Amino acid sequence: MKLTLLASALLLALPLAALAADPPPPPEGWSGSGEAGLSIASGNTKSQNLNAKLDVKYNDDRWKDDFYLTALRNKANVAIPGGGSNYDLTANRYEAGASAGYKLDERSYIVGAVRYEHDEFSPYRYQYIASIGYGYQILKNASDELAVEVGPGYKVVQPASYYLSPVDPQSPSGKVTPDSDSNLVARGKLDYKHNFSDTVSFVDTFLVEAGSGDKFIQNDAGLAVKMSSKLALKVGYQIRHNSQVESGFKKTDGLMTTNLVYSF
Repeated sequence: MKLTLLASALLLALPLAALAADPPPPPEGWSGSGEAGLSIASGNTKSQNLNAKLDVKYNDDRWKDDFYLTALRNKANVAIPGGGSNYDLTANRYEAGASAGYKLDERSYIVGAVRYEHDEFSPYRYQYIASIGYGYQILKNASDELAVEVGPGYKVVQPASYYLSPVDPQSPSGKVTPDSDSNLVARGKLDYKHNFSDTVSFVDTFLVEAGSGDKFIQNDAGLAVKMSSKLALKVGYQIRHNSQVESGFKKTDGLMTTNLVYSF
């Protein structure tokens, strides 16, 4: 986590001379990308893993909008008490989000954003947030892009159920389902992209939603290599951290992916 925060701080310390250049006009209209990765194992070990993402953007002289959907699903052999195994879900997460930005000038904009997430294997079964804030395009040139958003939001979270003692998961005995929680939060987002060449690029998105209760941090880093104008291979690594979790849950999750990306 410290390395993630340090990397974000380094991005903000880019040379001031580069920040002075006016950004080139972005392409107008609709654009987007879809990416997916699939792995299947059979034999002594049986597993299926699928992760996918769809991202659609719109841009004109007044608006910059973004809509996305992500999914992560995994089934694998899971050991059961007493011996043997059961072929069952080990990951099942869906997320949807949207943002609408109204441009004040070439660099700054007012942004409204919403995000909903459902995850059967995280400390929180679902969470959603609505926020409004201010965005600024710090840097945009042929090799680098850097934008930041910050503002207040309202967030609702539902902690996952847990058991007071080791019992049969199929039995309701000892199962506790906490009440949902809602509070005002501060939302911050940083988007960075660096083009090493015409075919190789690095992207990183850092998101924080911090309130009086849980503080949620997510960082998505990826390295993409173009195979054509439409297709690319992408290696990504995601870190998700919740500051408050019930006993038995870990605060930090990591996910590495290798996907095929189609741009349109």
